[in-house]
Amino acid sequence: ELAQQVTDALTPYARALSLRLTTVVGGLSIGRQASALRGGAEVVVATPGRLKDLIDRGDCRLDRVAITVLDEADQMADMGFMPQVTALLDQVRPDGQRLLFSATLDRNVDRLVRNYLHDPVVHSVDPSAGAVTTMEHHLLHVEDDDKHATTTEIAARDGRVIMFLDTKHAADRLAKKLLAVGVRASALHGGKSQSQRTRTLAQFKDGHVTVLVATNVAARGIHVDNLDLVVNVDPPSDHKDYLHRGGRTARAGESGTVVTLVLPHQRREMTRLMADAGITPQTTRVRSGQAELSRITGAQAPSGVPVVLTPPVTETRPARTGSSSRGRRSRPAQDRRRSSAKGKSQGR
Repeated sequence: ELAQQVTDALTPYARALSLRLTTVVGGLSIGRQASALRGGAEVVVATPGRLKDLIDRGDCRLDRVAITVLDEADQMADMGFMPQVTALLDQVRPDGQRLLFSATLDRNVDRLVRNYLHDPVVHSVDPSAGAVTTMEHHLLHVEDDDKHATTTEIAARDGRVIMFLDTKHAADRLAKKLLAVGVRASALHGGKSQSQRTRTLAQFKDGHVTVLVATNVAARGIHVDNLDLVVNVDPPSDHKDYLHRGGRTARAGESGTVVTLVLPHQRREMTRLMADAGITPQTTRVRSGQAELSRITGAQAPSGVPVVLTPPVTETRPARTGSSSRGRRSRPAQDRRRSSAKGKSQGR
């Protein structure tokens, strides 16, 4: 998702400067990506695993790369991608420029700094991811028996919201329950196919879906305009996750609210996490149906009318008379036209 968003943001500039831009990520056709790379590219947006695969196949070389940007550098270190990352950095031009980006750059990137950056300079866009002056932080103390009802009322608010949960199964369950009571919700997590995740994000951005129920797969890099509320249904495990989840709102100078639902046994841990994040939150005890919950989050009762989300309608061309489309749906349009010009396809 992050790679695709970076590509979308760079595309107008690449087009204006006549630069060839290629995206290289897993979950999509490696053959098509290999073909694009063999044709030449000045800018490549890639995830480490797929880029390594293409290099191993002989479809890509990095020895002429002059600028290397490693985004979310600390997370790659945390998740065990460091061997892949360093193997790629070893292949780029040694005299090139290297940049590490992240909202939280901590000790886990020390090895990269020592081995690959020479006389580095630190630039900070914001003094701290948690100190955005337009962001409010709330800890809502809830009881176990009321947590789901509270979550549902927040989800039914007017406007979009991202809700973070710990596991993909919990995300799927909550999305299903929200749909059953009239909330247009969809789950986003690593268990979905790339096409499903792309479609879900598109529906959330255009308002077809108002609640994105997500795991930490959406905590970094995902940008949605005018998103004013993030809810931690399950509190994050550490302060870095909290900062990245909360960073989905109050972006580009806009205001936003980060709400964390805290059960009685989680209160002490959340107090420590907030201190580690350098945040002084507002703490409120709430129950579903209360005016205070509505004041903070915009919560309201759901309609109770089940909704069924349908995928966006895509325009399709009618089949040409006299030609069969069986077994050829995945072929590009230009290939189909070529086959039609030749007559009946042979051996397919």
